[in-house]
Amino acid sequence: MAAVKAGILGATGAVGQRFVEALANHPWFEITALAASERSAGKTYREAAGWRLDTAMPESVENIEVVPVDPKTVDADVVFSALPADLALTVESEFAKAGFAVASNASSYRMEKDIPLVIPEVNPEHLGLLEVQQDTRGWDGYIITNPNCSTIVMTVTLKPLMQFGLETVQVATMQAISGAGFSGVAAMAIYDNVIPYIGSEEKKMETETLKLLGEFNGSEIVPADMKVSASCHRVPVVDGHTEAIWAGMRENPTPEEVREAFLKFDPKLGELPSEPKKALIVRDEVDRPQPRLDRNMGKGMSVSVGRIREGIRYIAMGHNTIRGAAGASVLNAELLHSMGKL
Repeated sequence: MAAVKAGILGATGAVGQRFVEALANHPWFEITALAASERSAGKTYREAAGWRLDTAMPESVENIEVVPVDPKTVDADVVFSALPADLALTVESEFAKAGFAVASNASSYRMEKDIPLVIPEVNPEHLGLLEVQQDTRGWDGYIITNPNCSTIVMTVTLKPLMQFGLETVQVATMQAISGAGFSGVAAMAIYDNVIPYIGSEEKKMETETLKLLGEFNGSEIVPADMKVSASCHRVPVVDGHTEAIWAGMRENPTPEEVREAFLKFDPKLGELPSEPKKALIVRDEVDRPQPRLDRNMGKGMSVSVGRIREGIRYIAMGHNTIRGAAGASVLNAELLHSMGKL
């Protein structure tokens, strides 16, 4: 099977580097284009990237010449977008019009009626929107999005609770600084501190979750009939979003029943290279999960849960730039490929 040609838009940034890390030795995809801003275009990736990850830059990409973010210069079948939302709003549609499959991590199109917002373990059936999208917009290509990082961590844990008649969700997040990018939070602002505000984050969690858990009726997504309330906070942790979640359910399950539902959760996506052996890992220790100890479980793609108590209350934790960003887009593309859509 020939490898799918993959390009990365915004390849030099924090999420762009995670895309490079995830795709450099991928069994299905081959990096054929790295695109970034005009100041990076024309340089080799090693010269342009300013590599910040704790793994070595893959040798296979070091000497690739960075090209402008333009459909005319990007040689690929699928592009992974790590662009900022304002730029993604215009650029991603240009790529879709030009026939590219666009797997986007940006927020620009997530809540558009004809754009699928997908977590493969949660709502793969929403990919039916792709045909609606292409018919409506007249695009040869398409856009598929993954949710906000904090939304992904939470919603993976909510999916197995739907069987109990999920009605209300309250969440308080403790979000890592890497979610704001390399220079998004000043050191003097975050050291010895908690910042109880992250712009637009709460709204994203409250709206994206309803779309993700909603029903595709053949033409659109009918949002889930539940209430989500979020309070989001930035904490001095490098990677890994931790969330305290309160879930109200019609059937009022016990903590033991919820734990069993988490343990039995099997989305049956084992054929996808990035899907971890366990999408949900249950920790029974009284003080887990913790970012430093659990964020790299399943190569950063597993979500860990623990402290399941009467209420129902529990803690969820996941790697925000892998499970919550680049890895989520790659997993979406793998799902598309497995369905013959790439």
